[in-house]
Amino acid sequence: MREDAVVCNGVTIPFRYCHSRRRTLGLTVRPDKSVSVRVPLRTPLHAIREFVTRQAAWITKTWERLDRHVRPPAQSYANGAPFPFLGAKYPLALEKGPLEAVYLRGGCLVVSTPEEPSPPLLAALVDAWYRKRAAELFKERLAACHRRMFPEGTAPPPITIRPMTSRWGSYSYRTRRVTLNLNLIKFPLACLDYVICHELCHVTVRHHGPGFWRLVGRYFPEYAEARLRLRASAPTLQ
Repeated sequence: MREDAVVCNGVTIPFRYCHSRRRTLGLTVRPDKSVSVRVPLRTPLHAIREFVTRQAAWITKTWERLDRHVRPPAQSYANGAPFPFLGAKYPLALEKGPLEAVYLRGGCLVVSTPEEPSPPLLAALVDAWYRKRAAELFKERLAACHRRMFPEGTAPPPITIRPMTSRWGSYSYRTRRVTLNLNLIKFPLACLDYVICHELCHVTVRHHGPGFWRLVGRYFPEYAEARLRLRASAPTLQ
């Protein structure tokens, strides 16, 4: 990627940019406050600078949010430590059992192991449990949202689930694939449905202009509340 910068209202905004096989200009502010821009092939530098300048207010607000953001403490794996799942918190309950297993029971997240588990083993078991629940639920909700938004007989796009550091979801025009942030499994179902609806709207609308948000509102009228919840809980993600 190449480097450049613009100055807007006395603030210097350095950014990195690259040309790619896309049709629109896209900009990302990462958790380290770096700015990256991807643009269509043959886009001249002056047009890239103008684009970054138009986004300057949003970039500086994002930087301010990142400066205010205090990273949460590392997840504890002690008995009774809370674990979020679909908007609720479940205290960890460690038990001995013949097999390694993780499940919800009586309002607790139970982890059963033959021997006393180490923190790395607990982390791996809980992570695998989150991934399994996400694989089941995300596919189900994608199908439900897709049925509501697209004509009968249209197949939903393939889905990828993985941890993401700067986005809750994305839609690829090249592969026609929806990618969802694994951590959405920790939020209320409405937040998951909003992100799925948001990405499915990109199937037909590539930008984030007024027309895009009208489309989101048509299928998910309460999107503003879900969007605010996600931003308040993890302001470094967009």
